Amino acid sequence: MTLRKKLFLTTAIFLSSLAIKAAERPNVVFILTDDQRGDAVGYHKNPLLGIDTPSINKIAAEGVQFENMYCTTSLCSPSRAAFLSGTYTHTHKVYDNFTDYPHDLKSFPLLLQNEGYTTAWIGKWHMGEDDDSKRPGFDYWVTHKGQGKYWDTTFNINGDRKKVPGYYAHKVTDMAIDFLNNVEKDKPFALVLGHKAPHGPFIPEAKYDSIYNDVPVPYPNSSWNLADKPKWIVDRLPTWHGIYGPLYGFRKDFPNEKASAIVDFENFVRSYTATINSVDDSVGRVYDHLEKMGILDNTILIFTSDNGFLLGEHGMIDKRTMHEASISIPLTVRFPKKIKAGTVIKEQVLSIDMAPTIMELTVGKKMPSAQGLSWAPLLDDSKEVDWRKTWLYEYNYEIQFPYTPNVRGIRHGKWKYVAYPHGDGGKLRHMEELYNMERDPSEKRNLAEDPAYRAIKSNLAAELAKTLKATGANPDKMPIDKGIKSELPEESIR
Repeated sequence: MTLRKKLFLTTAIFLSSLAIKAAERPNVVFILTDDQRGDAVGYHKNPLLGIDTPSINKIAAEGVQFENMYCTTSLCSPSRAAFLSGTYTHTHKVYDNFTDYPHDLKSFPLLLQNEGYTTAWIGKWHMGEDDDSKRPGFDYWVTHKGQGKYWDTTFNINGDRKKVPGYYAHKVTDMAIDFLNNVEKDKPFALVLGHKAPHGPFIPEAKYDSIYNDVPVPYPNSSWNLADKPKWIVDRLPTWHGIYGPLYGFRKDFPNEKASAIVDFENFVRSYTATINSVDDSVGRVYDHLEKMGILDNTILIFTSDNGFLLGEHGMIDKRTMHEASISIPLTVRFPKKIKAGTVIKEQVLSIDMAPTIMELTVGKKMPSAQGLSWAPLLDDSKEVDWRKTWLYEYNYEIQFPYTPNVRGIRHGKWKYVAYPHGDGGKLRHMEELYNMERDPSEKRNLAEDPAYRAIKSNLAAELAKTLKATGANPDKMPIDKGIKSELPEESIR
């Protein structure tokens, strides 16, 4: 055999081994909903309105469910940036829904693309309100400007803008399946599928429009338990983000404190929940198609949401605050090569943990500059993992949505401490909140002004300051007010 032939065969074998290694790398399908609270899935111990989500439940049964999954900022764009970058809001600097993801900031899709993955984003992006152009890190790109619509959204499909007739959840699923059908067989892929649902104003499709009509939906008990809460929470009751307000268009005349107004609230909550049933149908279609392709077991299948949603808790609608309904989100993952069926993880995991986890499970590398942790070690129940003790929550006041002040808070073990530094010119009277989450998971009793807990509050305030400094947020400067105005009655309510 000549030297040239030997070199040729050696090179061919080397390239062939690289192809095999690449083919063995797991794929990623990351399904991300919008505003879906942690109890709005069927596998939850107390599912919202008794919702049944058989397809999402299947992922939980065949994989892992996280009982304590939280976002670090409960607002669409900042939370999405946290998922992609593995960093807190003050680090990635996507403070609001009008700021785009920084093009020079690493994301897990960009890093996977550099590792040879084919990458795709299909569905709701929602960073950079008026720009639907392709972002760095994606080979295949389908999205739209702003919120999109439940029906007949105009999508940018790889540079071609066109109206796609039909219901959002089904149309993005169609496009995801088209992408899967056209991926190269010898290359791994990473697909993010972003749903609009259950973001308001909620429009269920016809087959689910009435399925919760017989389920009573009273105002939560905490709606009236506001005596020890900050004054801004009481002030919020008649606004766009309070239970007496317009309820994303479900109430025509507002504010309305009458008992009869409960009908509007019931319609509001039922419609929110019904849109999730269509998402579950989508999840089932994606699952079935991966199985049909023979790649299901080599795919890390993730289901989660960007943030939670308050449905009357503490008299509130919407999100933004650090209360449980606002920050608690579902997370379930199927990947049988690493995850035993029926695994349950109780540790508190965060949106900023997703990027470093995906990087570890796919290519075995760390996420550069990530402030989150990979939860992959938690999957091995035979080993004791030294998990984080404290984490940070932050929200930055928006002049166009003035119903929530700045929020800075921490979870430290069983304790939650929340402070409200001024960001509204001092118009609102602020105070602190302190809860023992083991004894009081519904946050009924604010302990911040109780003398018996003065030392605990002082220690937690110091821990908050320490955490802010340790994560690069000291001095804790508030973002500059951009003075962006919005038209509240339109569908763009965030």
